[in-house]
Amino acid sequence: MKIEEFKAGVYKTQYQYKSFSPTFINQTFTWEDAKINVLLESAMKVLGELNAFTKIIPDVDIFIQMHIAKEANTSSKIEGTKTEIDEVLLDKEYLEPEKKDDWQEVRNYIEAINFAIKELETLPLCNRLIRQTHEILLQSVRGEKKIPGEFRKSQNWIGGTNLNNAYFIPPHHSEVAELMDDLEKFLNNDEILVPHLVKIAIAHYQFETIHPFLDGNGRVGRLLITLYLVSNKILDKPSLYLSDYIERHKTLYYDKLTFVREKNDLKGWIEFFLEAIIETSKSSITSFKKVLELKNRMEQEILTFGKKAQNAKKLIDTLYKQPLVTVSDIVEELELSKPTINNLVKDFENKGILKEITGHKRNKIYVFDEYLKIYSKN
Repeated sequence: MKIEEFKAGVYKTQYQYKSFSPTFINQTFTWEDAKINVLLESAMKVLGELNAFTKIIPDVDIFIQMHIAKEANTSSKIEGTKTEIDEVLLDKEYLEPEKKDDWQEVRNYIEAINFAIKELETLPLCNRLIRQTHEILLQSVRGEKKIPGEFRKSQNWIGGTNLNNAYFIPPHHSEVAELMDDLEKFLNNDEILVPHLVKIAIAHYQFETIHPFLDGNGRVGRLLITLYLVSNKILDKPSLYLSDYIERHKTLYYDKLTFVREKNDLKGWIEFFLEAIIETSKSSITSFKKVLELKNRMEQEILTFGKKAQNAKKLIDTLYKQPLVTVSDIVEELELSKPTINNLVKDFENKGILKEITGHKRNKIYVFDEYLKIYSKN
């Protein structure tokens, strides 16, 4: 199938509305547009550079968890949550009551990502894994009544308040199982000759068009990109997430998906997707460079602690995993006395490594501010 000749699907008349039935995609795709080749080359080059960084940074899994926290927060924000990354890293007890539901949604997403990445060690990227990940995503949150972990058994829609004024109506629920089966085959079909980045671009479009769940489709669809790259060894670690790029180009993102359905413009969507890969990879590389620079600087700073250097090293390592902490958190993690920790925290404050952010005399919260800012615009 030539991308330029691709027919996205047809509208089918249902009861008082029309749903969009997408074309099956489990086939080889080719193209004549040279721009895709150039973007594809650039995207693979910068992904290789990103992958190299995950190999040279010691204990990189610690810093990957911060990437995951940022992705979970940004991806959830696209769906309407209001939580900021510093709040995500706090325990639930420190949040205002009105923020706890949003916090839980983001924490579910972190758990879902980590679960899916772990499962890829023994499972292919399949519908079973997609459903299990979705089930974790919707546990004890607003979508928990929308059959978590199961493909929908009723019609859904995007935009608007009902089927009559919806912006887009995905395929009828009776088609979902067969369409998702086709998508699963496409993701795992090694016999079709399609470069991986083009393949996942098409797969992401197809997933969002099928909209197989009653809730959580956007988050699962974006996570699908990273899972595919890890599953196919394009990335050794889950270090690339497109949600930040999508949030900043949200209107264009939805337009490009719509243009595939309305104008059969699959080429335009693939080009947008590859540009997103390139820019996001460069941004992730910049973050890893800053982390490496900060880590090297902190190792030199620890030498100035003299006899306290060993405990200072332990505290720094804790802060990489949890950049917002209380004294009680540190006592529990380092298994040292509270007076010892209080003195150590005071030293960290004096050196500008930690900053107290509550202004309270009790229940103080400290932030490893320079580190957190690498992952946060705020």
